[in-house]
Amino acid sequence: MPWDTQDYPSSLKSLDTVVRKKAIDIANAMIDEGYDEGRAIPIATEQAKEWYENASQAEKQEMSNKSDKGLRNREKGDQSSSRPELLDKGEHVVSHENGWAVQAEDAKQPSDVFENKQDAVDRAKEVAKNKGTSVIIHKQDGSIQDQTSYSD
Repeated sequence: MPWDTQDYPSSLKSLDTVVRKKAIDIANAMIDEGYDEGRAIPIATEQAKEWYENASQAEKQEMSNKSDKGLRNREKGDQSSSRPELLDKGEHVVSHENGWAVQAEDAKQPSDVFENKQDAVDRAKEVAKNKGTSVIIHKQDGSIQDQTSYSD
C-alpha cells in the first residue's frame, strides 16, 4: 500500500515536512521495486535527508507542493503485482512515446517516465544504487550510450 502525507510510517513523523514527503516518495518507489518495507523505510529516510542537504530551493519547493497523488505516483493496478525477480536486474533508460522511461531489464513496463532524459537517468541511478545493480542508458535509436555498475 503506498504511503501519503496522511498515512505513513511513524518513524517519519519527526522529519521536516519536505524531507518526510521526499522519504515517502522514495519509499513508495522502493516498495514498487520489490523492497521489503523494513528495508525501504530506513534507506528512504537517509536518502531523503541527503537529498534535502543537496537540493536547490526550487527542488525543495517542488517537493513541498507535491500532492498525495504525486507521492503515491502509481495508479491503482499499475505495478500491482510485485516482481521480486527484477531486484537483481539492471535499470535501463530508454526512449518512450512520452519522453524517457526507466525500466528494469525484463520488466513488462517502465517504473517511471520522464519528459527529460536527465531526470530519467537520475532516477535510474537512484534505483540501481538501491538495488546494487547497473544502469544502461540508451540513445534515441536504442543503441547503448553509457552504462554504470553499482554492484558491491
